[in-house]
Amino acid sequence: MRRAVLALLLLGACAQQPAAAPSPRPTPAAGLEAAAIEAGLVTDPASTDLTGLYARDTDRLCIVPAATDYRIGVSIDYGEDQYCSGSGTVARAGETLKVDFPGAPGCTFAARFDGDRIAFPGRVPEACQTLCRKRASIAALGVDRLSDSTAEASTLRDAKGRLLCSTGG
Repeated sequence: MRRAVLALLLLGACAQQPAAAPSPRPTPAAGLEAAAIEAGLVTDPASTDLTGLYARDTDRLCIVPAATDYRIGVSIDYGEDQYCSGSGTVARAGETLKVDFPGAPGCTFAARFDGDRIAFPGRVPEACQTLCRKRASIAALGVDRLSDSTAEASTLRDAKGRLLCSTGG
């Protein structure tokens, strides 16, 4: 719903704005997004904590605070022994998340966070495939926040019952 309202506001702003040469000033869309954030229509990613449980269909992701930055866990289960599972770390720089899965050396990439949703890139390093079986992949994972509770996020388990974001370790 929020995105639909933002899209309508964007369309209205585009129809009323004459074409202009590029300038170093913020674009009308950036100003519109700021206004939507100020009005409470859109979550401000810069002031939103990452902690929580995220999901879409059979894809699950958890993020909990750690001594430095955050712990992240991913579980994707398509059945028929096609799944991905892994735990790692995530560091935040604004809307960009630096994700690292040390259990799959070389599986480090940047993801996006918009305050309510986390999106992995469409292409991840080949090393990330070691987290997966058969044709499953963590590439293009997109999940929406279900909860901002550390307690709930820390209980996420993969298909084999392993805790992915346990705060006890």
